[in-house]
Amino acid sequence: MKHIWLVTVLLVSFFGNAQTLSTYEKPPVFSECDSLAVNQLKSCFNFTLNSFIYDNFKTPEIVSEEDYNGDIQVLFEVDKEGGFKVIYVDAIYDELKEESRRVFDALPQIKPATYNGKATFVQYSLNIAIPLVKPVEEIIKDEDELSNTVNLKNRDSLNATLSDEFDNINKSLKPYEGLEYSSQLNIPFTHSYYSRFDDEMNAIGTNSHTAAKPFIQADVAKYYDIKAEKESLAKETDSWFGRKLYNEHLVQVQGKDYWFTVDPIVDLQLGGETEGDDGTWNNTRGVYIQAGLGKRLNLSTSVYESQGRFADYFNTYAESLKAFGPDPAVIPGRGIAKRFKENSYDYPVAEAYLSYTPADFLNIQFGHGKNFIGDGYRSLFQSDVASPYPFLKLNTSFWKIKYTSTWMWLKDVRPEVVVDDAFLTKYMANHYLSWNVSKRLNIGLFESVMWADTNGRGFDVNYLNPIIFFRAIEFQTGQGAGNAILGLSAKYKWNNKVNLYGQFILDEFSLSDVTGGNKSWKNKFGFQLGAKYFNAFKVDNLLLQAEYNQVRPYTYSHNTQILNYGHFNQPMAHLWGANFRELVLIGRYNYKRWFADTKLIIGQRGFDFNIEEDSFSYGGDIYRDYNDRNSDTGITIGQGNKTNSFMWEHQMGYLLNPETNLKVFANIIYRDFNPEAITSSTADSNTLWFSLGIRTDLFNWYNDF
Repeated sequence: MKHIWLVTVLLVSFFGNAQTLSTYEKPPVFSECDSLAVNQLKSCFNFTLNSFIYDNFKTPEIVSEEDYNGDIQVLFEVDKEGGFKVIYVDAIYDELKEESRRVFDALPQIKPATYNGKATFVQYSLNIAIPLVKPVEEIIKDEDELSNTVNLKNRDSLNATLSDEFDNINKSLKPYEGLEYSSQLNIPFTHSYYSRFDDEMNAIGTNSHTAAKPFIQADVAKYYDIKAEKESLAKETDSWFGRKLYNEHLVQVQGKDYWFTVDPIVDLQLGGETEGDDGTWNNTRGVYIQAGLGKRLNLSTSVYESQGRFADYFNTYAESLKAFGPDPAVIPGRGIAKRFKENSYDYPVAEAYLSYTPADFLNIQFGHGKNFIGDGYRSLFQSDVASPYPFLKLNTSFWKIKYTSTWMWLKDVRPEVVVDDAFLTKYMANHYLSWNVSKRLNIGLFESVMWADTNGRGFDVNYLNPIIFFRAIEFQTGQGAGNAILGLSAKYKWNNKVNLYGQFILDEFSLSDVTGGNKSWKNKFGFQLGAKYFNAFKVDNLLLQAEYNQVRPYTYSHNTQILNYGHFNQPMAHLWGANFRELVLIGRYNYKRWFADTKLIIGQRGFDFNIEEDSFSYGGDIYRDYNDRNSDTGITIGQGNKTNSFMWEHQMGYLLNPETNLKVFANIIYRDFNPEAITSSTADSNTLWFSLGIRTDLFNWYNDF
């Protein structure tokens, strides 16, 4: 960790000094400015451009009729040939956007900017005030001074012009062009961030496949321009510190056949809760690196060093996940935690992957991280609630099909399965076929199998076949050799504002028992039904979501306990395991850099009593042997220690840096947890938890246990 920080500091020092110099020799030049001195070219460019807009812009009738006062924000580029290209336009009326594009299309070709004597491109953002104000010419002698009559900000993407001693290095560098947004890298998966482009990805006619996550940047770029969105949010600042804090990666470098970015990771929180007296806090520091080699190979790595203490209910759950050994807890979604001081935790985490695209229809990823399959907040197939794990994933796209195959190396960390003080390795393989049946309807087929090193077979090559049915392989390899699960998903685009989605998971099914109406334990299945309402009630960027999840007892469990659907004592699907029903209501809103998320979760669960008089498994704990069940028939959701729960979580904040997803936020949670019987493993809880913090938001935190 110390070596990583040393490299980062050296890079920051090197490029920080370099960026204090001019990013180009001359700005673009209109013919009207040819005779001026170099230090007057910028102000002349500003004045000429604004004069052209003033003379040619025709205010649409709808704007005139409503006596509109406001701005049009235009992000544009002057390319190496001196041509103008509009990248992004933001305005309240579509007519204003269309007129802005028309005016920029009418601009003449000019002399391009130069860098080291060679033509280069530059990018700018421009605010056009409505009603229009005639520009006033003002000659600027200082190149860095901007006219107060022209609101034009240079967004040149060139990162550094190095001093003479680095001339050889400088010749190999290029302006950083944001190649990450067209790369084969994953977009870090958080529900709040993905909601920003969920609307565009799910519009009728897009034929995008949205269940298998995280998404690849190049796939999303077909439907939504993330690069343009982030550039449109850029703050006006001329200082190096301001650019790095608000607009750019800390280090961003591009050469002929490579590029890379380096950013710090932070998650600093302070808070308090009503059930504990020691306060809550978190202190995460780390480094996040993204890189590309050529056009088809990309890599990413993130390393975290963290200490923290959370709300009492969170700490209790983390300690209930304790692995074999002296360490007291497993932090949900992160990993094993050592004791820090008297009542806190130290939990380091590292995630990384390689992404290679040998052909346009195939992407291969190998790394250590998480995956998610589904269109909802929860997934009954595969979720990201467990700790990171090694994986190999193939994404194949052709015709109306996207086919995802994933192989994973998981761990059972319970003391009873440890061999020679080492955690038990088990394996999991998934197939997910997504088929766009029409412009509105998508159907997905899912299968998964879990197996262990039975009879020394290790990673069974039978399951490497990416197109075979796991049920057939499971049958051929012997009874009890694996645990296979089947699933069906669907998504229907009701219109461009409302999407319906759902999942059905099948672990085991007995038709005779279902028709017999005796509520057999063998009927192990669950389902999800949900809806998303985009730009709800005609409010831009307001997403409303409702989702219902239900899973019967004993689903995901097995009579060979190591074959349960879990990893590091956490479920690989729904956070609650099985034997539950749940209603989730979510609202998300963002305006420029501001955001707010609200979530309500109402649920009913059935827990085991875990007492001498009643030690039966009631089907909620997927790590229990289903042969320990309380009955063969009369099995219902919520059986056992029936518990009703209610949770409200609200977060609001400000996006400091769109490039790194660095945000400041305030978060409040109210949780009411009421079991029918108070036992050593299930306690009554009523919590109010409030936190303030700053976070590089790269993964989902789930607090709704």
